Amino acid sequence: MPHSGFRIRRFTSPGRLAAALARHLSTAVEAHPSLVLGLPTGRTPLPLYARLVDCHRRGLIDFSRVTTFNLDEFVGVACDDPASYRSFMQRELFSHVNAQPANINFLNGCADDLDTECRRYERRITQAGGLDVVLLGLGVNGHIGFNEPARHLLAETHVARLTADTRRANAALFRPTRRAVPRRGVSMGMGTILRAGQIILMATGAAKAAAVRGLVDGPVTPRLPASFLQLHRTVELWIDAPAAAHLSAT
Repeated sequence: MPHSGFRIRRFTSPGRLAAALARHLSTAVEAHPSLVLGLPTGRTPLPLYARLVDCHRRGLIDFSRVTTFNLDEFVGVACDDPASYRSFMQRELFSHVNAQPANINFLNGCADDLDTECRRYERRITQAGGLDVVLLGLGVNGHIGFNEPARHLLAETHVARLTADTRRANAALFRPTRRAVPRRGVSMGMGTILRAGQIILMATGAAKAAAVRGLVDGPVTPRLPASFLQLHRTVELWIDAPAAAHLSAT
């Protein structure tokens, strides 16, 4: 049976999705200037970040009191490395808006003790009052953050082993330096994500259609980590037509 708790919003293109979501977030920040946001990386959110930069330049969104927590980072990649997710976010969003550096939070993939670093991140999220809204992308294999398909999932922020699919999806970040994508990452856990007040998952492109169908219509299983979103009461799926291809029209 389809899961009836999701609000599914369908768009004809990634650009239209990004424009609508940027307006939605601008309204949310206007209503709650100190919003705590969880943010993803990857190709899917790129149009959104471009739209948010445009909204900021037009005076439609003020990031000065917003707190952000990114979902994940590579192990062994320094924050100032061009291949890091920290650098990705700086290029695509943070250097173009007025987010305060003290309010931008990232996992340190080069920490001497990664388990201690994961616990620090959990404490920092708690100190911020928890995530009000977390934005998610969706991997072809159903992963969110670096929560990969497995026999079981970890609830808290943790060190994760990356699948071949995920490493291939991130190859472009490392290609200019001819380096291999790291085999491990640090990531918010499923419990951390599910404690957010609201979850918005974005999925675009035909390659995501099977994962979207499994997320909406399939069982809750660690083999499709995104299926755990069925356990949350306030989830919105923002998807384009190709990603929605395997869903019913209703």
